[in-house]
Amino acid sequence: METLRARKKRIFDIIQIGNAGDWPSRLFDIVLIAMILANLFIAIFSTFDASAPWHDLMAAVELVTVVVFTVEYILRLWTAEYLYPGLSGGRAALRYALSFNGLIELACFAFYYLPFFLPSGLVAFRMLRVIRIFRLFRINAYYDALNVIAGVLRSKRDQLLSSIFIILILMTASSLVMYSLEHQAQPEVFRNAFSGFWWAVSTLLTVGYGDIYPVTMPGRIFGTILTFLGVGMVAIPTGILSAGFVEQYGRLKRLEDYAAQADIRFIRLQATAGHPWLNRTVAELPLPPGLLLAVIQRQGKVVVPRGDTVILEGDWMVLGAESYKDDAGIELKELVLGERHPWAGQPIRDLDISRQSLIVMVRRQGRTLIPSGDLTLLAGDTVLLYSKHAIPDALEIPV
Repeated sequence: METLRARKKRIFDIIQIGNAGDWPSRLFDIVLIAMILANLFIAIFSTFDASAPWHDLMAAVELVTVVVFTVEYILRLWTAEYLYPGLSGGRAALRYALSFNGLIELACFAFYYLPFFLPSGLVAFRMLRVIRIFRLFRINAYYDALNVIAGVLRSKRDQLLSSIFIILILMTASSLVMYSLEHQAQPEVFRNAFSGFWWAVSTLLTVGYGDIYPVTMPGRIFGTILTFLGVGMVAIPTGILSAGFVEQYGRLKRLEDYAAQADIRFIRLQATAGHPWLNRTVAELPLPPGLLLAVIQRQGKVVVPRGDTVILEGDWMVLGAESYKDDAGIELKELVLGERHPWAGQPIRDLDISRQSLIVMVRRQGRTLIPSGDLTLLAGDTVLLYSKHAIPDALEIPV
């Protein structure tokens, strides 16, 4: 039984994204990338007349790759319990099957077996295999850059929605006005308000397609005015996004400066089977001086590491290391924000706290939030922080 589990774990390690030190896993990635590229080449080359003599060979290559994709998908379902260590084998397999990656991988080969139902869609579904290549490359190295884009869109979503709403109102009004001005002169072109809406879209957002244009003098004057307005309308969301990127990079720069001055580093460590910390309390852990257990991630939840917290198999431990010039200790403090607390309603990045204080976690209405610079604290929040200084009304927690 142990041998089977060991082999199962080894298969899981191989089919996951490899590293430079695990050559079977890296070889698996390379072979899989080659098959994906082969499928992409077949999908493109098969559209040319010159591909006719190679039809049988391409069909054979595609069959082999689809079989490999099928076996890989089955192996991923079989080893899903290591991807979701808090779930049983069946529930972990179901969670993977319903995940984004699982659905994409299923679509990569499932439609090959259904030519009777979807005979015209096979070429289109081959293109889904290209999506798999992104997670095989080290795209996580670019995660911070992608996270900046997502953060800007989230922080500016209200302004962006407002600008889009204004543009839609202007388009609707313009389509009705142009229909009224041009319908009599060219009824076959401006047949209804929708024809005017198409003209408004092409005029506001581009320089116009030329298929619909005004011919009357009032229509041309109105079209000229709307063209100038279109430049301003497009500039509104562009300016919002540009300002958001400047603000976001400014925050990241401040956080980098803070990390450099405070010399804080965080690492994640998983307690797998056989780990020496398993079933031991936090107080019993042999942590070296200067290394702190910040939080524990357990089955999708975040656990506050108190002295009597027991480390379980599958736990992810977030360890933080900070160097100080003196021998003063660090205390974990718990602070409940009242209605009149100066932190209530303030983003974390704007808090006036010491550089030797670090907010680790925020609990809000039964939920646990990992703090970021743009997280706004609210009255009633429970804030956990490390600090060398006294915090008024804060309760010290033994670590």
